[in-house]
Amino acid sequence: NRRKKKDDNILEIPSIPNPFPELCCSPFASVLSASLLPKATSRKKQVIKVYSEDDTSRALEVPSDITARDVCQLLILKNQYIDDHSWTLFEQLTHTGLGRAIEDHELVMEVQSNWVMEEENKLYFRKNYAKYEFFKNPLSFFPDHMISFPSETNAAVSHSAILQMFLSSSTYPEIHGYLHAKEQGKKSWKKLYFLLRRSGLYFSTKGTSKEPRHLQVFCEFSNSDMYMSLTGKKISGAPTNYGFCFKPNKSGGTRDLKQLCADDEQSRTCWMTAIRLLKYGMQLYQNYMQPYQGRSGCSPLNITPMRSISENSLVAMDFSGHRSRIIENPTEALSVAVEEGLAWRRRGCLRLNSHGSPIAMSNMGMSIHRSQSWFHHKISREEAQRLILQHGLVDGVFLVRDSQSNPKTFVLSLSHGLKIKHFQIVPLEDDGKLFYTLDDGHTRFTDLIQLVEFYQLNKGVLPCKLKHYCARIAL
Repeated sequence: NRRKKKDDNILEIPSIPNPFPELCCSPFASVLSASLLPKATSRKKQVIKVYSEDDTSRALEVPSDITARDVCQLLILKNQYIDDHSWTLFEQLTHTGLGRAIEDHELVMEVQSNWVMEEENKLYFRKNYAKYEFFKNPLSFFPDHMISFPSETNAAVSHSAILQMFLSSSTYPEIHGYLHAKEQGKKSWKKLYFLLRRSGLYFSTKGTSKEPRHLQVFCEFSNSDMYMSLTGKKISGAPTNYGFCFKPNKSGGTRDLKQLCADDEQSRTCWMTAIRLLKYGMQLYQNYMQPYQGRSGCSPLNITPMRSISENSLVAMDFSGHRSRIIENPTEALSVAVEEGLAWRRRGCLRLNSHGSPIAMSNMGMSIHRSQSWFHHKISREEAQRLILQHGLVDGVFLVRDSQSNPKTFVLSLSHGLKIKHFQIVPLEDDGKLFYTLDDGHTRFTDLIQLVEFYQLNKGVLPCKLKHYCARIAL
C-alpha cells in the first residue's frame, strides 16, 4: 500500500511539455543504444626511468600510449623548469655507442620495445636547440653544393619554397654527395656517391652516375630508425667522427646496422635533416607548430620568436641629475650599464663579506662563476664538444670550462656555423686588481659572470652572441 501510495503521488505531478519535440527520438527506440556508447579502454600503466646529464634519474609511472612530448611536459612540470619548446627525450644505446632524439610524436613504449634486454639502454631528458632549427633557417642546413631542385624550379629558391618542397608529397629536392659506407660483414669502409630521393637512399655503382641502371637501394626508412654515432671512431673504426647509421626496429645486433660516415659536420647535418623530413614529412611540421597553435597572427613557415618586454618598451635612463633623461647614445648607455653592474657586484660582495677584506672579495670574484649553470668545472675539450653537440649545433650554444693546458685560464666553447670553436679567457692583473678578457685586455671584466652577460648582449670579438648555455640539470 505504501508503494502504491508513493507511485500515485508521483503520477499526480503535472508533466512539463517538451519545447523541442522534433529533436526527440521515437518512443519505441531507446535514446542511447549500448552499441553507440564508447567502449571503456583500459590504459595500462608502466614505469620508465629517465636520466639527466648529471646521471641523476627519475622513475615515472606513465600510460602505455604516452608520447615523447608528453613525457617532457611531465618532467617540466614536476621539476618546475621553464618550457622553451626545446626540451627533448633522447634514446642512447650504450652497447653500440649510438643515440638519437626521439621525435615528439613517437610513443615511448614502442621505442623501449625495440631494446634488447641485456643491453643497458637509457632515456635522457635534455635540451635540443636544433630540433626544429631547419624550419627557421633552412638555407644553412642545406648547402648549395649538396642540394638539387627539380628542373622546372627557378635558380633562386626562397626560404619558404625550400620547406614547401621538402613537405610536399609530389616534389622533393635531391640531396647528393659522397659518404663513407661500412661494408656488410667487414671492417673496411668504402667511399661512394649517394643520392637521396623521395623513393629512398641510393648509391651509385659507377662514380657519380645517376642513371637508374647504376643506382642501388641502400636502406629503407619505414622499418628502421636513424641514429648518430656518439663514440666516433672507437667502436666502428670509422674514417671520421661524423658517423650515423640506420638500425632496423627489430635488430638483433650491430651486424644489421647500415653505417655511414660524412667528411664534416655540415654534410652529416644535411643528410640527417633531409632524411628526417623524408621519413616524417608534415608530422615534423605539426610538431614544430604545436607550441604556436594558440598564438594569433602566426603565419605558417614564418614563425618569429616573441620579443621580450625589455626589448619592446624599456629604455636607458639617467637619474643622476635634477631631472631624468633618456640616454639615446648607445655607447653612453653601454658604459652606464657596465658601471651599474660593477657597483652592484661591489655592494653584493660587501654584503656577503662580513670582514670586508679586499682579499676575500678577490677570492669571491674568482669563484662566483662556479655556481652558474653554464660553467663546467674540469671537463675536457672532447667532453665540451659532446655536450654542445647534444644540445644542438645552433649559433650561440655555449659553455665555459677550466682550461686543461693552462690551469689559471678558462675556455669559452661556442657553436657557430655548425662548428664548435674555443676561445681562451685570460686573467689579467692591473694595479692589484684581477680582470678577465677575451681580446687581449681591450675589454675587461671583473668576473666571468660579467663577461658572459656582456657577450650575451654584444657580439664583440666572437662570431655571434651567446644565446643558449649547456647545463647539467638534475632530476
